[in-house]
Amino acid sequence: MPASTGKFLFHRPELARRIVDRLTGDSPFGAEPTLCLTAPRRTGKSTFLRHDLTPELDNRHIGVVYVDLWSDRNADPGHLVAEAIRQALRRADGLPVRVARSAGLSKVGVGATAIDIDRIGQPQGATLTDALGALMDRTGKRVALVVDEAQHAIVTDAGLNAMFALKAARDTLNTRDDGADGPNLVLVLTGSHRDKLGRLVLGRDQPFYGASVQDFPLLGRDYTDAYTAWLNGRLAADNRFDPAAVYAAFDAVGRRPEILAQILKDIALDEGAGELRTALSAGAQTLRGRLWQDYESAWSSLTRLQQAVIERLVAEEAKFTPFSAASLAAYSAAVGDAVEVPSVQAAIEALRRDNLVWRSARGQYALEDQGMAEWLKARRPPEGPEPAQTVREPGSAAPTARGTPA
Repeated sequence: MPASTGKFLFHRPELARRIVDRLTGDSPFGAEPTLCLTAPRRTGKSTFLRHDLTPELDNRHIGVVYVDLWSDRNADPGHLVAEAIRQALRRADGLPVRVARSAGLSKVGVGATAIDIDRIGQPQGATLTDALGALMDRTGKRVALVVDEAQHAIVTDAGLNAMFALKAARDTLNTRDDGADGPNLVLVLTGSHRDKLGRLVLGRDQPFYGASVQDFPLLGRDYTDAYTAWLNGRLAADNRFDPAAVYAAFDAVGRRPEILAQILKDIALDEGAGELRTALSAGAQTLRGRLWQDYESAWSSLTRLQQAVIERLVAEEAKFTPFSAASLAAYSAAVGDAVEVPSVQAAIEALRRDNLVWRSARGQYALEDQGMAEWLKARRPPEGPEPAQTVREPGSAAPTARGTPA
């Protein structure tokens, strides 16, 4: 439905209710206090978190702490998590805290304890468990911590430690008997990269081992029908859009609302909607073709070894071990010559510099853009190794005796 500002805003209250039911135990299957949800970027996750999930949590008397780990790419994710909790405590305490802080005081008394807000998550400061417990005490509410783009936490040791601290807080606070009908602390971790988000749950040494990464439902025909009706109500009678054509274009661009809006705006302003179905299809295919051309251009600029590394990463996904004997054999088959560890190291570093491959703080790898994996799979089925190229890796030496990865 349209917002009062004149912008279109589509609500999904039923989806929000189902998710909160799972978190709190109001579903038939008991509480699931940690949910990991993934969907591609710009498909509506953050809008849903702010405009649907947060209000539903509020309706259940659950306070929400929201943090977007992509809000400041230069800030350490651990700092962003701690800062979000600090801000929530400051809001909970209101004017008395602001007065105290203006006088140079940062400690806030909560029950029998005092929390130094400025030192939350720091050495000798309050732990995240202490801070979240204080927030519960101060507000009299259970707490939901929503971490958007949570996969970014694992690029630094501090960010990963913050995830372990949140897991510890969840386990500790959910053993408190506050008379609450359900968990005291629930966590919602969302991400735009399934492989990266999966690093938080797949290994026994990961903070949320045992949880599963689930697909966040993409917007569908109900969204485009509502959006089309809203647009048509603001257009001339001879310049209106066909709902079926709008949905087809939406699906073609990966169900991304912003891209659809741009296509519709261009058609309405430049051509009119009389030939909508043809224009929409052409616009969607043009955008898709432009993206795939970018992938083709990036791929063509790579050496054969760099391509082989990406092919192995796409095939192995979370099981990818770049320096294993099996991987080295696959690279060698692809380039037509023996490949040793130093050359693979140089190839991976070049791919990281070009923002094609991502590495976690614990040495796990994934493609930065999962769209490239889709393009690579659609480009051609595996047909065995391509002819070797004589391009040497940037900065790499000629193959030597097998080494050990750094």
